[in-house]
Amino acid sequence: MLKRLLIIFALVAIVAVPFALRPERPSTAQADDVVVIITPHNEAIRAEYARGFADWYRVRTGRTVAIDWRMVGGTSDIARFLEGEYVTAFENHWTRRLGRAWSAEIQAGFQNGRLSAEAPAVVREARAAFLASDLGCGIDVFFGGGTYDFERQALAGRLVDSGVMARRPEWFTAATIPRQAGGEDFWHPQGLWIGTVLSSYGIIFNRDALARLGFTREPAQWEDLADPRFVGEVGLADPTKSGSVAKAFENIIQQQMQRRLQAGRPEAEAVREGWLDGLRLIQRIGANARYFTDTSQKPPIDVAAGNCAVGLCIDFYGRQQEEAVRRRNTMERVGYVTPLGGSVASVDPVALLRGARNRAVAEAFIEFTLSMEGQKLWNFRPGTPGGPERFALRRMPVRRDFYAHAEWKALRSDPEDSPFEQADPLVYREAWTGRLFREMSLVIRVMCQDTHRELTQAWRAIQAAPPERRQRAMAVLQEMPFASYERAGGDVKRALTSKDKVDEVRFAGELGALFRARYVEAEAIARGER
Repeated sequence: MLKRLLIIFALVAIVAVPFALRPERPSTAQADDVVVIITPHNEAIRAEYARGFADWYRVRTGRTVAIDWRMVGGTSDIARFLEGEYVTAFENHWTRRLGRAWSAEIQAGFQNGRLSAEAPAVVREARAAFLASDLGCGIDVFFGGGTYDFERQALAGRLVDSGVMARRPEWFTAATIPRQAGGEDFWHPQGLWIGTVLSSYGIIFNRDALARLGFTREPAQWEDLADPRFVGEVGLADPTKSGSVAKAFENIIQQQMQRRLQAGRPEAEAVREGWLDGLRLIQRIGANARYFTDTSQKPPIDVAAGNCAVGLCIDFYGRQQEEAVRRRNTMERVGYVTPLGGSVASVDPVALLRGARNRAVAEAFIEFTLSMEGQKLWNFRPGTPGGPERFALRRMPVRRDFYAHAEWKALRSDPEDSPFEQADPLVYREAWTGRLFREMSLVIRVMCQDTHRELTQAWRAIQAAPPERRQRAMAVLQEMPFASYERAGGDVKRALTSKDKVDEVRFAGELGALFRARYVEAEAIARGER
């Protein structure tokens, strides 16, 4: 009996201790004001911005405020959630209040920001009715993610102007928050979304694992992840599930395009050749992958733990793991690098959602994120004046004037980083890959993830083959069925834009069969069986 009681007590303690030790959070029921925010941001960011906003808000209004955070997953999950909520709200409005008949055509049309004049009158009426409404989804602010996701929300009509551009016009200048930098948009021209912090993409690595594998230098460029010694050692995420990883893959492709343009190739040729060579590089990196995960937070954690030698990740995930390892045991076991000329600095936006119930508080939160008080939280060290309280967020503020304060260098976590002063920067050109972002993600998933077993087997056989067979096998491995720049904009796009989801699944299966056949053939050639 005593043994059983001890076991029960131990189980209760395991469950209860995390709750007992978690930091106190302000209760939304006790605060004067509340704002509801949906976000993919992690606990560290949520904790520091909740505290920072509460302090800022109290000084300006004399009132207390609490943030009701809503977490449903990554940005793709948030997009699906918002679409579902707004579709339900508008269907009720259209059928019950307006007394109109509902249809799949109405459901698609009222969310379509690119309706043509030839669209049926009832569809155009539905779109106009939605844009004239104040229908909401129970959430006030969308905070964090990529510009691609916010552009989709803006086109659907789910975002509205927060008014911060009218209230603070001095912030939206080339000297503070420029309209564009490095080819990336930093804010929507109608103020529907505004970038709050910069993100770049790079490589997190474990120095102990590098030594174990025989490396004498640290990775510095994307090509380093394709080194055959990394087979089974690279942590990657599914680009159709993680917007940040998809953006990193897009950067890899754009770097290949830009290199060819700089070498004097005509632009059209540079784009076509860079597209294929970028996919081939990603294929080799994928062949080294230990896994493809649904969450972009897993690879940095696994690299820090030594379960993978290297991983591809967004900058702040890499820097935060580097920080966490150093804080725990004062060791420099983990490092992070953004490849020179291999990553743009894109923004994580914030936006006011249509129908926000707590609009005034939501607008105040958006203004806080762009104020210098909000910007300091991103890169000041914990405990410094104006900095975060507990967590080093290790991110780069969006305001250009932040970096002009030389006296703040001693207070910053990354004092030497200045994203507006990069040597040989990658200049993002939306016209090259922006319209094929989803198509690119699907091709990469099928090419590397859906066919991973066959790809890895072929890759291992090729590395063990003599030079002549290796060259022949690599040529077969790196054929790109249905993956040319033109076909991605045709066949792949048609599958993804079909009204019937089955078409996408069918196309992915057919494309996967083509890649598998090439991988099996490449393995046979490498083994001397053909």
